[in-house]
Amino acid sequence: MVEDWKYFFRPYEQAVSEMKIKMRGLRKQFTGIGQHSPIEFVTSRVKTVDSILEKIERRQISEERLETDMQDIAGIRIMCQFVDDIYQVVDLLRSRNDMTVVEERDYITNKKASGYRSYHIVLKYPVQMINGEKNVLVEIQIRTLAMNFWATIEHSLNYKYQGEFPSQLNARLERAAEAAFKLDTEMSEIREEIQEAQHLFYGKGLNKK
Repeated sequence: MVEDWKYFFRPYEQAVSEMKIKMRGLRKQFTGIGQHSPIEFVTSRVKTVDSILEKIERRQISEERLETDMQDIAGIRIMCQFVDDIYQVVDLLRSRNDMTVVEERDYITNKKASGYRSYHIVLKYPVQMINGEKNVLVEIQIRTLAMNFWATIEHSLNYKYQGEFPSQLNARLERAAEAAFKLDTEMSEIREEIQEAQHLFYGKGLNKK
């Protein structure tokens, strides 16, 4: 197994740090020209050693293929206000020349049985190290705020029940997922009204400064 985890993690830590700055930079570009930004906010993480070892055992991943078969060692999460924003972010990522899309999974159009919705993109990202360029895989999850709230709660419960939810709880989670998506749908339908109100509100706040 990996002998020096600190050394192993360095390119992944650098990748998420750089990508988080770039995604936040995109948001600033939109707001800087007075346009709605499809990116609300960005978070990141690098898997812990324990999480990697657990997944290696569960997925039967060999040490030689760790960096290619485990696509989510480095993770970026992008939150959006509207469902349409998610697909705009996807298009922005596809068009970039400083990263390459490796795989896409649309769990919004094709939700999981649990009710989980999100858009996953796996990217190959080049990191400049002192001994040369190293390409690492980064998984980006793009969600609305409502989707993220549901996924965060479901993830916490998963630790308690190890994925084996009682049937009644499972049914309630599915209903909650549908309620969250209905909220997203309703907000999308009044998007223009919301954006106009936000523009007036934030513009007024800026004028006071």
